Amino acid sequence: MKRILTVLVITIMLTSCSSKKQGNMIVEGQIKGLKKGKLYLQKIKDTLLVSVDSVAINGSSNFKLTDNIESPVVYYLTFDGNTKDKRILFFGEKGTITINDNVENFGLKPEIIGSKNQEILDQFNKIRSRFQSERLQFIKKDFDAKKANDKKLIAELEKDYSQLIKRKVLFTTNFAISNSDFEVAPYIALTEMYDASLKMLDTVNVSLSPKIKASEYGKSFQDYLNTIKKNEEK
Repeated sequence: MKRILTVLVITIMLTSCSSKKQGNMIVEGQIKGLKKGKLYLQKIKDTLLVSVDSVAINGSSNFKLTDNIESPVVYYLTFDGNTKDKRILFFGEKGTITINDNVENFGLKPEIIGSKNQEILDQFNKIRSRFQSERLQFIKKDFDAKKANDKKLIAELEKDYSQLIKRKVLFTTNFAISNSDFEVAPYIALTEMYDASLKMLDTVNVSLSPKIKASEYGKSFQDYLNTIKKNEEK
């Protein structure tokens, strides 16, 4: 009997030491070409970037990371905890999220499956990149016009650039409203609508469902609006 109890105790100890605590979000996948290093799962907590899990890579390019998540938020998958060098930004949520990438172009075009908020964010980013491209073209044209002291062209470019900003704000507002049942909506409003009027911001906020308003980004967006309104009253 003592022998059986001893075996059971050892088994339990080995299991508790070797098994990894599972969260309600699992992030797994493969980074092709990665033979050795360390991957970190990170997120913003109280304005600070913190690591919630990590895994050492030694030979196999497969990985598995976990976290307990209450509300869908943005996470970072990074090398050695350094988000300034190489990172993958993705929207985390409950369930299993699969991320596949390669070590040479890490973070440029990762394949991310299993997050509905991420799917919506990808759709937004495709259009956002077009606006960014147009903006860069305007910057170059403006630089050349000022160098040539072409006042007429400078005035035209300022007018066109103003229209570009208005189109971007309108698109972002409509996109957030169209996806108001997802946490990505207030996230986009917080990170992309800095040129929007209070009226536009309020329009997005009103469209959010009660569930999204109660989410982490929903609350942050409400706090952001409250701060703007207080400043305007001064």
